Amino acid sequence: MNKSDIRKKIFKVRKKNKLKKSFINFESILKILKKEKNSGKIIGGYYPYNYEIDAINILEKFEKYKYKISLPKIKRNYRMDFFDWSSKDPLTINRYGIPEPISNKVIYPNILLVPIVAFDKNFNRVGYGGGFYDRYIKKIKKKKKF
Repeated sequence: MNKSDIRKKIFKVRKKNKLKKSFINFESILKILKKEKNSGKIIGGYYPYNYEIDAINILEKFEKYKYKISLPKIKRNYRMDFFDWSSKDPLTINRYGIPEPISNKVIYPNILLVPIVAFDKNFNRVGYGGGFYDRYIKKIKKKKKF
């Protein structure tokens, strides 16, 4: 099964099960960060779209622990950057229908929560197919320890 077929199949399942709540276990992530001794306090999150797991709740918890939060904005040429955001800040809707921060302050996260459509049999991430996160991760690795 190729990535396109995987996406189609998963989107059907997501839509069918949209009322079932999925969540990210905050305590588990915090435990991993402490174990890895990650001193970075800048989280790059995402706003849930198309029945994705809702990351906003966990971002709000990180914010309470004094982490700086950022969300992506899509730019030209299929690029994106992360911008300062707080749960109290308004969002705007981009051309794909995804909420984005209104801030113009670019931030380079130390920790990145990446949305996922599915993973393949080798546990490789299957995203939406646009390559936004692949390009962003390649770019940020040149700028800072990630």
